[in-house]
Amino acid sequence: MMERTPGPRRTGGAVAAALAAALVAGCASDYRAPVLERGVANGGVARPAPKVAPELRPDSYTVKKGDTLYSIALDNGLDYRDLAAWNGITDPAVIQTGQVLRLRAPAVASASQQPEVQVQPIAAPGAVVARPLGSDSSRAASGNLMTGPKAVKLPYSEENLAMLTRQGQPAPSAATTPTPVVPPVAPPGGAGDDDSLSWGWPAAGRVLAGFSEATNKGLDITGKIGDPVYASAAGRVVYSGTGLRGYGKLIIIKHNQTYLSAYAHNSNILVKEGQVVKKGQKIAEIGNTDSTQAKLHFEIRRLGKPVDPIKYLPERPSS
Repeated sequence: MMERTPGPRRTGGAVAAALAAALVAGCASDYRAPVLERGVANGGVARPAPKVAPELRPDSYTVKKGDTLYSIALDNGLDYRDLAAWNGITDPAVIQTGQVLRLRAPAVASASQQPEVQVQPIAAPGAVVARPLGSDSSRAASGNLMTGPKAVKLPYSEENLAMLTRQGQPAPSAATTPTPVVPPVAPPGGAGDDDSLSWGWPAAGRVLAGFSEATNKGLDITGKIGDPVYASAAGRVVYSGTGLRGYGKLIIIKHNQTYLSAYAHNSNILVKEGQVVKKGQKIAEIGNTDSTQAKLHFEIRRLGKPVDPIKYLPERPSS
């Protein structure tokens, strides 16, 4: 009886299953589910922060006709009081056309720029003078009273240590040497993690007019006179007043080294300059100052440049 040679096993189903499993595993390793923040003030889901190319604020600005210190500060993302201090301006209302303003804090000298301490070497002791012994009174009378060399204290250094070792003198102790004080260096004005701010809607009304680089530097949000205006993000109030034409009663909040937000046409301002506010805190009431209708004009500025707030604000739930 002849033995049958075993043929190849049927493995098509197993191979297909293995390929499908590998494909699923590969997709799972590359995919990351987006994480969305819920429970944002005024409702909605937070948008991820837009990716913005790094920028640098210019070092200076030349004053043009019609400029005010307040408008220059807003257009460059600065606190007008810092701008005044950096340029020695005592009255923010007085600037001159053609005046060049510094837009950065004066640099603080680093330790390497401090003048070096000059160490003068001690002269070697002179030859010993031999004199006959006599009474103190005779030596004092002759005017030749000899005194020993005065002790001189040297700061600790490698050079002084080597010099005194060669002369057979005791070396200065490093433990008694005062530690040099290095002045603090001002932090850079870069964005860093500043783009990770959490934003919220500043008012509950609908958007009346959207952002346009040519005609509208922010959003216009409808409302009735007296409706609340909220801080869109935590920060410090750097301006509160009517010094910018076309904005009416205005509040500007500085959130970090990169971002400002502005709230215009208010009927009533509830915060003061220098006050720290929280996200969602009521800061004003909607009005129609410098406007033909009651509304909130809201801006977000990155390094002073207006950006579209819709790209930063959370999505509102659909009604």
